[in-house]
Amino acid sequence: MRGKRRANLAREGSGGGLGWLGGLVARAREWAGGGPFSFGRRSERLAARHLRWRGYRVLARNFRAAGAEIDLVAMEGDTVVFVEVKARRGNVAGTPAAAVDEGKQRRIRRAAEIFAARYRTGNRPIRFDVVAISGDGRSRKFEILRNAF
Repeated sequence: MRGKRRANLAREGSGGGLGWLGGLVARAREWAGGGPFSFGRRSERLAARHLRWRGYRVLARNFRAAGAEIDLVAMEGDTVVFVEVKARRGNVAGTPAAAVDEGKQRRIRRAAEIFAARYRTGNRPIRFDVVAISGDGRSRKFEILRNAF
């Protein structure tokens, strides 16, 4: 909220008389500081766009249940696909797909059961995919790992 307030004040010109420049600086701070356009959220948005480009239909984003969050829920044909998005700028922390350990898989499965019951997916087949995003900017690479777990 502070970032929004700072951006609004700067846009109004009360941030030291900077006007539009103050607004630009405030938005840059939000971008760098994990505001609404943090690296993770941007990666999820890019993954959703990539999936749509590949023929998926995105049904939900950031579904929360049972102490877990499913980044994307999509349909590919008649299959309900629960998607975990993992992004890494570099490979110091390991590959994006390696970050989806057994505990995370268990929590996602539990949340997927709740989603299926709540939205009555019926007898449709389900699948768990991971969208692994490596790099940033122009060097960004997407990999869809189907049936990841």
